Amino acid sequence: MLQRMVFLDILIILLAVSFCYYGLACLFTRHMNDEFERYGVPKFKRIIGSLEVLGAAGLLIGYFWLPIQILSVGGLALLMFSGCVLRLKIRDSALQILPAFTLMLLNVWVFFGLLCRL
Repeated sequence: MLQRMVFLDILIILLAVSFCYYGLACLFTRHMNDEFERYGVPKFKRIIGSLEVLGAAGLLIGYFWLPIQILSVGGLALLMFSGCVLRLKIRDSALQILPAFTLMLLNVWVFFGLLCRL
């Protein structure tokens, strides 16, 4: 049980770092401007980047208040689900969809792991 809790905590930290990185990239890099143009949703770039950074912060703040962590990881899972749907809609390859799909699955797994802590 302790090993599973430690693994979950390490995964939460890795997810927080990952979403913080990608969220900041959405907000500040030209490459992400080009990607959101390709997706056909350039007006959502700042919103999505902000949600990713806020979700990452919520994952870390959640160590002090578990409901915030659960809401954050659930929100990030929904965000990644939406990303997968969008990528399917624009006919991206499976390899291009894989990162968003993997992050979605990891967030769902963490979500249910955190529910067990209640």
